[in-house]
Amino acid sequence: MPKKIVLAYSGGLDTSVILKWLQNKYNCPVVTFTADIGQGDELEPVEKKAKNLGVKEIFIENLQEEFVRNYVFPMFRANTLYEGTYLLGTAIARPLIAKRQIEIADIVGADAVAHGATGKGNDQVRFELGYYANNPNIQVIAPWRDWEFDSRNDLIKYAQENQIQVPKDKQGEPPFSTDANLLHTSSEGKLLEDPWMEVPEYVFTRTNNLENSPNESKTFVIDFKNGDPVSIDGNQFSPHLILEKLNQLGGRHGVGRIDLVENRFVGMKSRGIYETPGGTILLKARRAIESITLDKGEAHLKDEIMPKYAESIYNGFWFSSERFAMQKLIDSTQHKVNGQVKIKLYKGNVVILGRKSENSLYDANMVSFDIKGDYHQKDAEGFIKINSIRLKKNINNN
Repeated sequence: MPKKIVLAYSGGLDTSVILKWLQNKYNCPVVTFTADIGQGDELEPVEKKAKNLGVKEIFIENLQEEFVRNYVFPMFRANTLYEGTYLLGTAIARPLIAKRQIEIADIVGADAVAHGATGKGNDQVRFELGYYANNPNIQVIAPWRDWEFDSRNDLIKYAQENQIQVPKDKQGEPPFSTDANLLHTSSEGKLLEDPWMEVPEYVFTRTNNLENSPNESKTFVIDFKNGDPVSIDGNQFSPHLILEKLNQLGGRHGVGRIDLVENRFVGMKSRGIYETPGGTILLKARRAIESITLDKGEAHLKDEIMPKYAESIYNGFWFSSERFAMQKLIDSTQHKVNGQVKIKLYKGNVVILGRKSENSLYDANMVSFDIKGDYHQKDAEGFIKINSIRLKKNINNN
């Protein structure tokens, strides 16, 4: 039996019920921890809700800068996409929350941690692998796998019996669930579970639809240093403000909507609706600056390991030795990724208008049809003949 528990607490119905359930079941102090990673104004009532439920130790911490600097930007240096589409907005937030939750458990002398992830999703894996990576001896409590409730109606009934305030829009089955942070907003479940059904416009919260986006395009320049964005139109910002600015620009112009069916780590397919405006801009801009600053071998190697890197994050292995090894390789290429990218946004499109760098490997004299340069076209003949040998040998075997 735990003596003290630290709960990852959002203040919503699920974690409020979990908080009361933990108090009733284990009869021990429960500490709440809420990470502000840019999810918006939903944090305002969290402290009051926790106090009303008898919590004496409440941690609400602004981790936005650490989130972007130490998690989002390193991930983007790999140009990371899961299954070619998903920018991992939810997955990249979980290791930070788990790590800080373990640190708080150490501060308050807790021997257990708890989370509100369901037994069907990926987040239970991500949280718990993060816990064990930072404290192998911690006791983990996952109420959704252990308690007696079978539905959200059961949670509402329990909440009412225990004087837990249920928001009016939660008086019954919600239309879908959402998760938000500075990188993205995700929506899934309920009315979104049919992959043939068109997503209602009210699901989207941070991007304009194309019809309502401006009829005038927006052009701006992003400066990169060591692979990370450092300024927009010459104005320098800290990492979390860079992402915030890109979110504002992209959201206004309808950039970053994704509707996909993904393969969860736990073995099922699920449909997710994602809005990642700033991340979508950053991905295109990063590939543009890398196209002139990275050698072909480096660039192609990064592309080869990227799916493995993405899968490691998606599956919850941010703290694994293989992720650390891949990160070191990726970061070793980034000291040359410096320069500027000119971008235009229009009706959901991110258009690269130009790129330049003092570290550029692009040689106009080499590639030009109008200048001979140091390239001897006759050399290509032998190159082609050598590469044709195996094709000629196999002509009758195909």
